[in-house]
Amino acid sequence: QVQLVESGGGLVQPGGSLRLSCAASGSGFSISRMGWYRQAPGKQREWVATVFDVGTTYYTGSVKGRFTISRDNAKNTVSLQMNSLKPEDTAVYYCNSGTSVGEYWGQGTQVTVSS
Repeated sequence: QVQLVESGGGLVQPGGSLRLSCAASGSGFSISRMGWYRQAPGKQREWVATVFDVGTTYYTGSVKGRFTISRDNAKNTVSLQMNSLKPEDTAVYYCNSGTSVGEYWGQGTQVTVSS
């Protein structure tokens, strides 16, 4: 069993920054990919960014150049540095992980961008 625990959400003004973190715990598994999804009110959950164990990263178009995903393989953690935040970035952000024992999700952390 793998558990993902997110932290770092909150309220920020437009143009501000936030850093989300996610830690995977458990034993007997390896992680191939870690990433972030988000779900805004009344909308479907959407993919935001992914980082693979070899370091390759991918971003959805709306966050390219503003968000940076990174991971620490030794600690099984993934972070999402979010800069130049916009009101449309407001959503619950979920950590996601593809592991040798299945796919797992965190409980979500709220990010609100508002003046």
